[in-house]
Amino acid sequence: MDAGLNVNLRGFKLRHNLYAVEWIGMGLDMDQQVVTKQSEVVEPQRDPKKRGGYFLITVLAVLFVLGAVIGLAVRFSESRALAKETESLAVPSVVVVHPQLEAPQQELVLPSTLQSYTESPIYARTSGYLAKWYKDIGSRVEKAQLLADIETPEVDQELMQAAAARDQAAAQVDIAKTSSERWENLQKQDAVAQQETDERTNTYVQGKANLASSTANVRRLQQLESFKHVYAPFSGVLTKRNCDIGTLINAGNGGTNQELFVVAKIDPIRVYVNVPEIYAPLVHSGVHATIELASLVGQRFSGSVVRSANAIDPATRTLYTEIDVPNPKGVLLPGAFAQVHFALKVQTRSLSLPVNALLFRAEGTRAAVVDVDGKIHLTPVVIGRDYGTSVEILGGLEQTDSIVLNPSDSLEEGQQVQVSKQQGGTS
Repeated sequence: MDAGLNVNLRGFKLRHNLYAVEWIGMGLDMDQQVVTKQSEVVEPQRDPKKRGGYFLITVLAVLFVLGAVIGLAVRFSESRALAKETESLAVPSVVVVHPQLEAPQQELVLPSTLQSYTESPIYARTSGYLAKWYKDIGSRVEKAQLLADIETPEVDQELMQAAAARDQAAAQVDIAKTSSERWENLQKQDAVAQQETDERTNTYVQGKANLASSTANVRRLQQLESFKHVYAPFSGVLTKRNCDIGTLINAGNGGTNQELFVVAKIDPIRVYVNVPEIYAPLVHSGVHATIELASLVGQRFSGSVVRSANAIDPATRTLYTEIDVPNPKGVLLPGAFAQVHFALKVQTRSLSLPVNALLFRAEGTRAAVVDVDGKIHLTPVVIGRDYGTSVEILGGLEQTDSIVLNPSDSLEEGQQVQVSKQQGGTS
């Protein structure tokens, strides 16, 4: 409004000056200069519609710039969030567990398997067909008791042939002996030549050798034929019978299904146990032990250590030990799983850890320990007893250590991980 007023005032002054010029009689040239000078000073009046268009364009430009800035800011924020999420996903998440402290034990308990004191498979020594069997599985047999008969027609014929050949050799020996004696008497009377006497004597010696060979062959076949009767080698229990009447039997232990019977002596019964290296000095011959079976709840059977390997197995770090347990009633069965209790009063406090928290690698057994910075340390551990789902840890770990549960084989020393869950005990 002030600008419009100034323009009107300037126009009034212009007109007043023009009238003044005409009065004083100035020339047209000067009038033209004044008009030109004043016209340069006068500002033209703006159109309100144009002013509105300029304002709208300015607003649109500002909105466009503002939208572009907001879009760039959103994209930058999303890019940072994506990068952060990608970095977070690159760090594997793990579940950790703490080793559990075991209470002091008054005895050493180890798993074992019962075995027969003596076990022998029985094979046929002659070929033929099974004529009859006399004992089945579970039967108690005595030493030299008949178990089966085998028909051996070929061996029988060979024995008859060998016996006939022996008789022939015996007859020839008799003739050779008589001839040799006669020629010797004639030689004394100088009735025959010495050469002929020596020939008769050599024939007699050769005949005796042939007779001895035939006799040995007969005895061989007689022994072979005696194997048609299968006997128990010792007293025990028949645990297997792999033959039936009419089965073709081949001599020896070659081929398939050639094992006729299996006889086992189960009194006493052997119990083999692997004693961890840390307890090996405490287990020696004469140490008392008791056997407990899950199938015989509440019953315990006494035995004692009779021998050990006297060497630590480098693969398992255990001492292979044998315990003999009397079994007069045959209650203990070979192959049964048992727990062996040694009254050693073990005072060593140890830790236990789930089996699925260990890494079994070529360099040895390792546990993946997570430190306070979330980094992995592959720590070697010493394993004691195996409890099935968990194992005894004798060294290498502390109770406060965080151990990765179900560790991946790709875990490496110093690798960064993220603890997603922590379990309080073994599982």
